[in-house]
Amino acid sequence: MNDYHHFKFTPSVWIVPSFLLILIWAIFFFEHSFNVDLSTHGILPRTFQGLQGVFFSPFLHGDLNHIANNSIPLFILTTALIYFYRDISLKVLCYGILLSGIITWVIGRNSFHIGASSLIYVLVSFIFFKGMMTQYYRLMALSLAVVMLYGGMIWYIFPEVDKRISWEGHLAGLLTGFIFATYFKTPDYVKSTQFPWEKPDFNPEEDAFMKHFDEDGNFVNTPKEEEIVETPSTEIKYVYEYKEYNNSTPTNE
Repeated sequence: MNDYHHFKFTPSVWIVPSFLLILIWAIFFFEHSFNVDLSTHGILPRTFQGLQGVFFSPFLHGDLNHIANNSIPLFILTTALIYFYRDISLKVLCYGILLSGIITWVIGRNSFHIGASSLIYVLVSFIFFKGMMTQYYRLMALSLAVVMLYGGMIWYIFPEVDKRISWEGHLAGLLTGFIFATYFKTPDYVKSTQFPWEKPDFNPEEDAFMKHFDEDGNFVNTPKEEEIVETPSTEIKYVYEYKEYNNSTPTNE
């Protein structure tokens, strides 16, 4: 299969991740430059006011360490998502923010939940599970790479690991990514990469390579086709030129 039709680098591969980073950093600098606290716009579980955080929480961060830890994974995973899953990437991003936010609003403790980590867990979960489900070697390799880089994040979905973090948001992102991996459809990469001899309509008698084998499976050279050489024509053509004969004699004056 020519992967060009499915995996193609375009400006959106880096523009969308860059835009997300610029947005969250601009909000962070705005807060600290003007001494404004926007954390109250995060998710406050089971309150009507806290529903606004479903939309705003991924763009809010508490301190420099918080936003720095989220920036690099967010950029790398969003880039991988758009490059390998272009057709459904925006759905995963937008719906991932909404669904993971709603789940956090339902199961979260009574505190403001902010940060892009829930979206990061959506991306890690989706890329890992979807790659394994496709059974396509490129996407499975991507899944394994994600596990190697971010597999340690799995511990932060448990309550007792670090009470300062929103383990509820992490768990919500993990569940959301798994749901999307099973729901959103991708091309059948494995079927597209079948070799000619794997197809049902393959006829070995018409295959140029299989013609090199006899009935016992021995390799034999196929006879060369006779070449037809055209000999140049030896026909001789005669061209006659007729000149007028002037019988008059010149005169001297």
